[in-house]
Amino acid sequence: MRALLIAALLLTIGLLNINCGAEENPDSDVTEVRVALDWFPWSNHSGVFIAKEKGYFLEEGLSVSIYTPDDPSTVLATVGAGQDEFGLSYQTEVIPAIQQGVPIVSIAALVQHPLNSVMALVDSGITRPRNLKGKKVGVTGLPADVPLLESMITTDGITLQDVETINVGFDLVPALISKKVDAIVGAYWVHESISAANLGFPVNIMRMEDWGVPDFYEIVLVTSNEMVDTNPRIVQSFVQAMMRGYNDAVADPQNAIDILKEAAPEIDESIERPGVTLLSPLWIEGETPFGWQTEEKWTHFAKWMKEEGLLTTDAIFDSTTAFTNKFVEASKYRGDY
Repeated sequence: MRALLIAALLLTIGLLNINCGAEENPDSDVTEVRVALDWFPWSNHSGVFIAKEKGYFLEEGLSVSIYTPDDPSTVLATVGAGQDEFGLSYQTEVIPAIQQGVPIVSIAALVQHPLNSVMALVDSGITRPRNLKGKKVGVTGLPADVPLLESMITTDGITLQDVETINVGFDLVPALISKKVDAIVGAYWVHESISAANLGFPVNIMRMEDWGVPDFYEIVLVTSNEMVDTNPRIVQSFVQAMMRGYNDAVADPQNAIDILKEAAPEIDESIERPGVTLLSPLWIEGETPFGWQTEEKWTHFAKWMKEEGLLTTDAIFDSTTAFTNKFVEASKYRGDY
């Protein structure tokens, strides 16, 4: 399935016109750029919307269009082809795409740890992976679901043969609360756990990095190699404004939701307000600025993906070309780190 996805990405890039020039209006100092979201607007996007609504992008000379594609799985293709200057995607998808030649690079990490998790209803008594023995686990069908689950349960002493996986698509919470399955993998512990609790079904959460999965960046900001090479000023301006937005969001998470609500009235505040309290500490962690990435996380997670058969090429993964910190490091909003 992953091989088909990557092939589609490469085909799309071949069909799209490569145009990383980012439209500059000759009558204005403002450059128009687009950023494709990975999902519908939610609390994790609040820093981007703050940067737009407070005029931070405009102060950097950018007019930014934020949109959710009809099919978010195309983000890496449209960014690689220059149809979108920036996009949000997942480290689990960026690594195989780069390995297959999609010309993208991660320029900032939005979230420092996995949001993906395994969840079970509190009344099930399932509190750790080995409790899943003999149980049904709902998966989305994405290629990484089962390997992630397998790493967690084998770390806790059982095998994949001890559980039954059922493809429920993205109807994870309905499958769980209807007891079609005993647990789910693929749901965010800062979002779906809250929606389930709001419906009267509190859940136990098993975070992946606690159970044998190498720590990884859930969501990253990507651009094309061409943008980095030919328009570094635009990339620097975008990263700088976005960092300023997320610094504001960290300082006042609830105000971040106020601003997000104005920009995207459809959000569910009963999920996003408690969710942002859980999420905001993951935007900036320890003594590093927002967006910082490490070679260790990229290398270790790529190694895990290779071992799990999630990479379809034998080429050695080069983490130094997969990400760069130079735009975060050069930002005047990186703080005194």
